Amino acid sequence: MRGNLPEEPNDPIPLAQALIRCRSVTPADGGALATMEAALAPLGFTCTRLKYGEVDNLFARRGTGGPHLCYAGHTDVVPPGDEAAWADDPFAAVIRDGVLYGRGACDMKGGIAAFVAGLADFLAANPDHPGSISLLITGDEEGPSVDGTRRVLEWMAENGHTPDMCVVGEPTSKMQLGDTIKVGRRGSMNAWITVKGRQGHSAYPHLADNPVHRLIRVLNALTAAPLDAGSQFFEASTLQVTGLQVDNTATNVIPAEAKAFCNIRFNDHHHSAALTERLRAVLAEHAPDHELRVSVSGESFLTEPGPFVEALQRAVRRGTGLEAKLDTGGGTSDARFITHYCPVAELGAVGATLHQRDESAPVAELRALAGLYRLVIEECLR
Repeated sequence: MRGNLPEEPNDPIPLAQALIRCRSVTPADGGALATMEAALAPLGFTCTRLKYGEVDNLFARRGTGGPHLCYAGHTDVVPPGDEAAWADDPFAAVIRDGVLYGRGACDMKGGIAAFVAGLADFLAANPDHPGSISLLITGDEEGPSVDGTRRVLEWMAENGHTPDMCVVGEPTSKMQLGDTIKVGRRGSMNAWITVKGRQGHSAYPHLADNPVHRLIRVLNALTAAPLDAGSQFFEASTLQVTGLQVDNTATNVIPAEAKAFCNIRFNDHHHSAALTERLRAVLAEHAPDHELRVSVSGESFLTEPGPFVEALQRAVRRGTGLEAKLDTGGGTSDARFITHYCPVAELGAVGATLHQRDESAPVAELRALAGLYRLVIEECLR
């Protein structure tokens, strides 16, 4: 090692270890972005630190022309939980039996290091490459996602840095490296429902108005039939009741209110505004006295197959021999913000241990991912 830099810039492992050793639990940076700057500046990148609220972000770019390929990732990680339950210190970046262990090894410090290694390898062979390459690295992906990628994208647009295409390095492969490219994500929204009633004695229900009964009818109406049967690129939308609450400890008292919590994951057949209106209509029918609060994490989006997606598929084919499946499953990612600016797709490592205790990534896989990212750059900038 030379400071935080690997001696061999095309090997992702030393950089991955240096990043893991930064205790960057959202929103703390822990020195992760300084480590990134130290790795990118010698490769000819102009680095700009962007701080919004408590969140540190980094934008780095090499070149000024087109096509402009951006790589987006995050150096923040989720808390390790009970650190004593880990086999090793979650921030020690231990390698054992060919596997790198540590919080962020899979999601997604290992992936970021692989991109930098593949990038260094590409630049060594193509110092006068066409176009430009940038990295959007946030410290707010695992948190509220308010002062991270979304704010950096706004700054990029204001300062002439909007990319032509973007690869998000989330660990999206399922069984083998490169078997899956995510070209979209379902939308996600949460609903908090409070049904009001009239408290009373359970022996005299005619003198009360039981909100639990009304809430049951609301939830039955919402879950009785599927939202849809799926679409060409998306699985069926789902509405899941994730919680029920009645603050009543007495068995002979009809409560004054009852609450439910729902999460809706929706495909391109829907928009959050229309789904919210559906909730309001059902509530108006079965529980006129109610409160509804809705929070939208993101709308569904799709990057249609075209030149960018085909370039990623060619890179996977060259690097692994696989025909990557185009997929839209899983939760949300920062790609939901990027889609408003340019075509975006997600391609990364196998996500076998993300957010788990003893999170890990095989050393051989990270090195293979570095090679795959080099091919991605070649295919996108040619």
